[in-house]
Amino acid sequence: MKSKSLLGLSLIALLTFTAWGCTRDLDSLGPASFPSEGVIFEGEFAPGIQFQAFGNSKVDALDLDRIERFRDLPTLRFTVPSPDDPSGNYAGGAFVAEGARDLTDYDAVTFWAKGSVAATIELVGLGNDNSGTSRFVALSHPFQISTTWTKYILPIPLSERLIQEAGMFQYADAADGGVGYQVWFADIGYEKTGVIASPRPFLETTTIAAEVGQTIPISGTTVIFDVNGQDQVVDASPGYLDFTSSDESVATVNEDGEILIVGAGEAEITASLGSTPASGTITVTTAAGPTEAAPAPDYDAEKVISLFSDEYTNEPVDTWSAEWDNADVEDVQIDGNSTKKYTNLVFAGIEFTSQPIDATATTYMRADVWIQDPTFFTIKLVDAGADGIVGEGDDDSESEIRLTPETTPGMVAGGWSVLEIPLDRFSGLAARSNLAQMIITSSSSTAYLDNILFYDGGDPPPPPAPEAPAPTPTEDAANVPAPTPTEDAANVISLFSNAYDDVTVDTWSAGWDMADLEDIQIQGVDTKKYSNLVFAGIEFTSEPIDATAMTYFHMNAWTPDETAVPKIFKIKLVDAGADGIVGEGGDDSEHEVTLTAETTPALGTGTWLKLEIPLSEFTGLAGRTNLAQMILSGDLPTVFVDNVYFRKEGAAPTEPSEPAPTPTEDAANVISLFSNAYDDVTVDTWSAGWDMADLE
Repeated sequence: MKSKSLLGLSLIALLTFTAWGCTRDLDSLGPASFPSEGVIFEGEFAPGIQFQAFGNSKVDALDLDRIERFRDLPTLRFTVPSPDDPSGNYAGGAFVAEGARDLTDYDAVTFWAKGSVAATIELVGLGNDNSGTSRFVALSHPFQISTTWTKYILPIPLSERLIQEAGMFQYADAADGGVGYQVWFADIGYEKTGVIASPRPFLETTTIAAEVGQTIPISGTTVIFDVNGQDQVVDASPGYLDFTSSDESVATVNEDGEILIVGAGEAEITASLGSTPASGTITVTTAAGPTEAAPAPDYDAEKVISLFSDEYTNEPVDTWSAEWDNADVEDVQIDGNSTKKYTNLVFAGIEFTSQPIDATATTYMRADVWIQDPTFFTIKLVDAGADGIVGEGDDDSESEIRLTPETTPGMVAGGWSVLEIPLDRFSGLAARSNLAQMIITSSSSTAYLDNILFYDGGDPPPPPAPEAPAPTPTEDAANVPAPTPTEDAANVISLFSNAYDDVTVDTWSAGWDMADLEDIQIQGVDTKKYSNLVFAGIEFTSEPIDATAMTYFHMNAWTPDETAVPKIFKIKLVDAGADGIVGEGGDDSEHEVTLTAETTPALGTGTWLKLEIPLSEFTGLAGRTNLAQMILSGDLPTVFVDNVYFRKEGAAPTEPSEPAPTPTEDAANVISLFSNAYDDVTVDTWSAGWDMADLE
């Protein structure tokens, strides 16, 4: 498992290797505006090539190795550090030409490589000139190297784009399994290989809801090539592709692969790589922002605590976008009314920690929200507890609700959603006397907010029964335990179940996960309740499980959340390998199974699911002798869990445990050969001398 993702690294020039001089005979190439020299390294750096280390990488990772040679020439050695190396936790950098090159006559960058151990190289690519404006980056998917010299080919997605390119080569890698090693490179350069064919470009099919004026970068563009008869995937910058909009009055695409939203409506974005059409379509649905202000609330001012509204005196708010959030906010005027506009919204932190709010006398929260994509909008409230300080002591509490078009109140598209929410729906709040934070997330990257306040609206009405989109846990799962399993205990290895003796589990929510765990009882049956679930780490590393004799993984799960596609729930198993230690030795293996409403087993809402998965489907596990971790993830925020175990098929019984049913026919109507219920006629033998059977 890599210790660090290397695909989004910012580049900082920290180290430069000077070129020692080498040339390649390119007389056969035609004239060009820029030099067409394609050599990067052959025993020494080619003239004009510099190596610039990536930011936070091990700055002394690269060296010229005169002992490990290739074709009797020195090689480049990268030292991939262990994750705790103080000089940097990965190795990597860009090979940059001092002057731009014309690389249009080549179809690939090629190189020879080997490792001190067999390893997975995270990133090799071209087109990164370390300027921050590289348009033609192409990256390999992670690939395997061995301890013997092997030649590798990275196809250029569309060489005609590389008329003026300085980003010659790049490399980045972090330790496999937490253990460092060395990687050697030789003969790095551009070639016309003639073995690359059948480009198949792909554009990730998606639907985007956007607002007029937004700029949306395109991502997920790839090309599959036939390289020597084998398919090879290249992640290609959108600059390699030509894009077409079905309606340029709605959306256009610039040369950098950014969608510019220019009008309201719908447009489909398609692409091609040269003359080859790309599979996939981006559908853009756009609308102008709100032109009318949010509806003005008319609650009695004496019963209102306002954070933001033109209608009331507002309480102090320290920030509407905390330093730790992922959003931008600005104050705008809509029809003369002050409004908060969030852009680039992933999650936004609103803090009023210096003067926490006592909302115990209020019964509702209100927020007016305008978003283009109403798939979901979440609001989390955080109470700082008696000490009034978030993150200190153990008296904080929080609760989050998720609103969709199907909930009450519900979200609407392209209009103001007036969200009047009973505060008792924030059931996770232990108190409301020191409210200090509000955190919002949205399916729309742009959201307008107004009239954010608490008010006393009297006792709220009871929620719908069942509450859309599904019964709440307190109304359903809290009253109905998971089904009791019936497998023979001799065929089960149980991690958690009242029906069996459980093996040792070190933790059901590891320190590194993102989930809240509560042990509850439902009608006296022990149950695990996960909330705010992003991913939960379940570890049994102190006593790994040998499940080689087992054939199935079993779990009962219940969620109140919407499970229709594209919602997912994932179960990952990790085997620690022969050393029994996760993250060491390089012998770990893992596999993750993804469940949806259309898989078998399938997800569902508001009912106990029987998730029984053949262990043979965990194909990435090299073995099951030292299972040490399980990771649950997906986009179901609340999941109840019970009866987590491995099982095998029981052996068929060898003899009956009860007698055959007693016949009830009238004896006058029966001629019996053998029965306790009747008088039997004479039978000479029940096992003749000539048969082949033993009788008892």
